[in-house]
Amino acid sequence: MSRFKFTAGPWNVNEGVEAFGPGVRPTVPMEEKFKKFAEVGLSGVQFHDDDAVPDMNNMSEKAIIDYAKDVKAELDKYGLVAEFVAPRLWMDPHTTDGGFTSNSKEDYDFAMWRAKRSIDIANALGAKNIVLWLAREGTLCAESKDPVEKIGALIDSINDMLAYDDKIKVLIESKPNEPIDRSYCGTIGHVMAVSAATKDPARVGAVLESAHAILAGLDPANEMAFALKFGKLGSVHLNDQNGCRYDQDKSFGVESLRGAFNQIKVLCDHNYGANGEMVGLDVKAMRTQKPEDQYRHIQNSMKIAMMLEEKVAKFDKAFQAKCIAERNYEALEMYVMELLMGA
Repeated sequence: MSRFKFTAGPWNVNEGVEAFGPGVRPTVPMEEKFKKFAEVGLSGVQFHDDDAVPDMNNMSEKAIIDYAKDVKAELDKYGLVAEFVAPRLWMDPHTTDGGFTSNSKEDYDFAMWRAKRSIDIANALGAKNIVLWLAREGTLCAESKDPVEKIGALIDSINDMLAYDDKIKVLIESKPNEPIDRSYCGTIGHVMAVSAATKDPARVGAVLESAHAILAGLDPANEMAFALKFGKLGSVHLNDQNGCRYDQDKSFGVESLRGAFNQIKVLCDHNYGANGEMVGLDVKAMRTQKPEDQYRHIQNSMKIAMMLEEKVAKFDKAFQAKCIAERNYEALEMYVMELLMGA
């Protein structure tokens, strides 16, 4: 039994479309995903705004809320909760140059409309977290924006969201690049600085995704630790990454088992989840996976996380203290490897 409550997003079960090829699996209806999520042991679902309300751009504000309430009824049917709602700004023609940092006032206004509708949807779903993956908030051409001005615009946007609803919490998901090449919030440190500059820093926190930290050349466990120290780690997205490539969203722990161990260890050691925080699995099935077994990557990620929890529980802190006192880090390192390898 895990101490954590796990979630996944509908996008983690997909057709296998990628930049170099079309889909290879049929589309799965949303309710069928909910049913299977519950069966494999997930506690909740992560949502983009248009996952919950697909045609929201063409709907009234009341219709958006009513539709989201129907989705909430489906979640209740399967005993699931909504972890968060995230405005999916990067997919819309209005936001090709960013949303909160766009050079177009019309597009900025659209981004704020979607952000506020995401808050409405979150309230209808019973979620209090709004996640901002700032996918296009940065530049493709460095000289196209004044970064000081645009970072200020980002802070103003978050303040506007906080003012719109005094109960929601905004969680910024850091990533250094892709789809743009210069992000304004590339690391947890950037998120902390933006949070401190808002009108209510207590309601602005962080999401740390393992792969995004690796893409920034940083250690995911240390990024989690940084946010934990400041009481800002509102969610984690566990996955794995084979070096500084495109964002792969591989199953958790399959590339760096020791790195995965230290992520679980820092979360366990510092009581992550005690305030209701959940463990998101942002993992995607391999394109080779057959439709009848396309939830395997989620199950594998949960299993690895729970196996590593057991390793953390067995970790010999007395031996660790002895190695530290003797400054015998070679012995400590070998102990960790033997623990992970079952020796």
